[in-house]
Amino acid sequence: MALDTPPLGLTMSENKNRQDYWKANLRLVAWCLSIWFVVSYLFGIILVDQLNAISLGGYELGFWFAQQGSMYVFVVLIFFYAYRMNKLDKKFGVHED
Repeated sequence: MALDTPPLGLTMSENKNRQDYWKANLRLVAWCLSIWFVVSYLFGIILVDQLNAISLGGYELGFWFAQQGSMYVFVVLIFFYAYRMNKLDKKFGVHED
């Protein structure tokens, strides 16, 4: 099957819509994973000494990111991903009622 030929039962525009939806989904996942990497690995491990020069609530910032901050960011990322996916689903007409 040629790459530009849609699967059985789909028109070319439906196939293009599916591809656009998937690209938007992958872009969103890539952004979320990038933020996750920066917060957990860079802030919590690699840049910990530089961040420890800053104090947050009596704790060194690098220590705070490694122990608390990364968990808060993960929870925010979960809600952000769900919110953005709902918007994407509505935009591409695949949302649930």
